[in-house]
Amino acid sequence: MRALTWLKENLFNGWFNSLLTVVTAWLLFIVAKGVLRWIFEEARWSVVPENMRLLMVGSYPPDQVWRIWTIAAVVLFGAGLLYAHRYRGRVPSWMWVGAVSIFAVSFPVLLPLTRVFLLVTVLSLPVGITVGHLLPPRVVNAAAAFGALAILFLLWGKTSRLGGFSFTLMLTVLASVFAFPLGLLLALGRTGKWPVFRALSILYIELIRGVPLITVLFLSYYMVPLFLPASWEVPTLFSIVVGFSMFAAAYLAEYVRGGIQGVPKGQYEAAWALGLSGTQSARYIILPQAIRSVIPALIGQLIAIFKDTSLVYILGLFDLLFMAITVARNPKYLGTEREVLLFIALVYFVGAALMSYASRRLERAMGLGTR
Repeated sequence: MRALTWLKENLFNGWFNSLLTVVTAWLLFIVAKGVLRWIFEEARWSVVPENMRLLMVGSYPPDQVWRIWTIAAVVLFGAGLLYAHRYRGRVPSWMWVGAVSIFAVSFPVLLPLTRVFLLVTVLSLPVGITVGHLLPPRVVNAAAAFGALAILFLLWGKTSRLGGFSFTLMLTVLASVFAFPLGLLLALGRTGKWPVFRALSILYIELIRGVPLITVLFLSYYMVPLFLPASWEVPTLFSIVVGFSMFAAAYLAEYVRGGIQGVPKGQYEAAWALGLSGTQSARYIILPQAIRSVIPALIGQLIAIFKDTSLVYILGLFDLLFMAITVARNPKYLGTEREVLLFIALVYFVGAALMSYASRRLERAMGLGTR
């Protein structure tokens, strides 16, 4: 009865609204009918599993794909260790369910060896959390540092033919890792009392924010090699990471600056009363509160980096969008542009949704908005 009452009060509370509701419902029915017919009857979804390897790793040598799986497993296992170190609790049931679901859905379209790699990878996160509860903090930090070194070793000199989703994800992670500390320094420089650093920070932030991202990418792509010795062979990935990091750092700096300005003046006075230096005040008092208050904006910028990586398609780099267009232009798969593009849209949506979910979990754990 409540539903009928709501419909009558909001959708059928007059002849005009009733007519508008009926017409809108009819149009939605027509559109939904056509979309569902295309999805279940006309679309050639076989193009996705048949080209899954190309979409995921591009033209990366088959005998070297184990490096990508190992890196993914190391990253997830390390994330599990750090999660267990920060939040003392058992493994959430949704992690086990998610790991099993991903393996079950992907099982029919994967080769036997790939199934083993996938199983080990999806179980790395919950296993890392389980192991993390048994290790002391020092061992967890040492394991995280060792994992970072292992990733660098696995990637060194092996990225020239990497493409697809792996390239997109690697570009996102590297750009985020380098942009965040640079953004912190720019925020501190802009809010600091040193005129020179303040002026340079303002100049950098306003200059980068006033230029389109694609322009920054072109400049980094062509100009970064000019600043290095001619004998050095600069990887294309390095040049693009520099451009993304420079661009994202300017926006992250403004978010952090807003958080710093939101810290009550009494916190500065308390730090001064305790005899803390400027560096100590920023490290232990100001920045923790500032970053905590702008977590949604920071995660939003990371999501923007993840989606903006598709712009490297213009530079001819083998990201996920480039590989999707390559597959659609294959004579064997002509006319499958919609299927392929819809698939990569789903990949981007799932990636952004997972980061948004992690952001909400982090906000809830830190009590953001509750105290």
